[in-house]
Amino acid sequence: MIFSSIYFVYLFLPIVLGAYYLIPAKWVNVRNLLLLAFSLFFYAYGEPRFVFILVASILLNYLLALGISAAKSKLLLTVAVLLNVGILFVFKYLSFTTGALNRLFSLSLPVRDIALPIGISFFTFQALSYVIDVYRGEKVQKNLFELALYICFFPQLIAGPIVRYHDISEQLKHRTCDMESFGVGVERFLIGFSKKVLLANQLAIVADGVFDRGDTTPLFCAQAWIGSICYSLQLYYDFSGYSDMAIGLGRMFGFCFQENFDHPYIASSITDFWRRWHKSLSGWFRDYVYIPLGGSRLKTPRHIFNLFVVWLLTGIWHGADETFLCWGLFYFVFLTAEKYLIRPERIKNGGCRILYRVFTLLVVNGLWILFRADSMTTAGGILKAMFAFAAPAAGFDGWLGRTMREEGIFILLALLLAMPVRSRFLEKAGHKFEKTVGIGYVILLMILFLWGTSYLILGAHNPFLYFNF
Repeated sequence: MIFSSIYFVYLFLPIVLGAYYLIPAKWVNVRNLLLLAFSLFFYAYGEPRFVFILVASILLNYLLALGISAAKSKLLLTVAVLLNVGILFVFKYLSFTTGALNRLFSLSLPVRDIALPIGISFFTFQALSYVIDVYRGEKVQKNLFELALYICFFPQLIAGPIVRYHDISEQLKHRTCDMESFGVGVERFLIGFSKKVLLANQLAIVADGVFDRGDTTPLFCAQAWIGSICYSLQLYYDFSGYSDMAIGLGRMFGFCFQENFDHPYIASSITDFWRRWHKSLSGWFRDYVYIPLGGSRLKTPRHIFNLFVVWLLTGIWHGADETFLCWGLFYFVFLTAEKYLIRPERIKNGGCRILYRVFTLLVVNGLWILFRADSMTTAGGILKAMFAFAAPAAGFDGWLGRTMREEGIFILLALLLAMPVRSRFLEKAGHKFEKTVGIGYVILLMILFLWGTSYLILGAHNPFLYFNF
């Protein structure tokens, strides 16, 4: 079940909210049990067999955390890390690793087609952060049901944001569920819904047409640029839309999750981009990999090694494929160059700063091609077309005209809204016309919601991209 579906919006969510608010606020434990039951149902809706993997992960980490808390045992922590990583490896990386070994060493090991449990990377990282924090001194959760709700709470279960236990431990026991908080949650959900259904799904039409065309179909410079830019925007609106919906759903039930995006395409550098993009994942790798390795406190060779490990793991986390591996390693190269050679924070000239922002966008857009492409060959073909500057062949004008006519307004809106125009408009206009702007804003959100619903009724294809990870 996905958030941007008729079943979720018009059936599942109203039932959960109705049942939740029928329970008195003082009965928080009963409310938690209700949310846990619906979260397990939500996860089991698509593939019931995978719910057993989720439950096993919860039980495993619950018991190991109790042991770690009682004994302060590094051995138990090691066991917990190895078991969690081992489960993730079997389901996500075993087939890829076996195939790679066969190719490299001419082996004939059996390559099994293992189905990937949805969201396994996200709930595994949440469980890992919990057991590691318990070892570091955080208070262990002795209530199995509260820990289970933390790991599998349906708003952030499938694609984040990755929530730390200490950030919501108190909210599991005491939280505010008033009308103001509920209204903020509804607003964030509608914004995310609109991002996903009205922007990401429309941008996907153009991007998919370029990336899935096949290696034998001619591709020309402008077509490659438009397709790659549309994918960059699609990925942003798809994932940030999901995060908005997750944060909004959490607020409807009284939970406050951290922000996951901060207008990444206005970044002043590649480093700044990763401070703004998927912030919960970047923070996870910083706190549980980069800093334990020594961070930037060590000598230059070791610091570079630490960056290499983090970006190697970041690439691998996103998928078992050479494209993701290369994507992570290219970011390692660019970020290391920024740290030790370019040093963009020292650029004082205004024109040079603008040029470096453009360079940042070019790098990010180029690396998203690796992220999206089915193979290095496909990625190379698109990148080659972008910089070949070949003259368009017959039929290109028709493609361009059709694309701009059918999707041009969505592309323009996506480019505009990638900048913080909404918040600045509301901030400035709200002071002078607070009541008028407020009413107009609510009407606009409802129109967008109904418009998006019409797409869902028509059967628009809209899986979330980060479900794959």
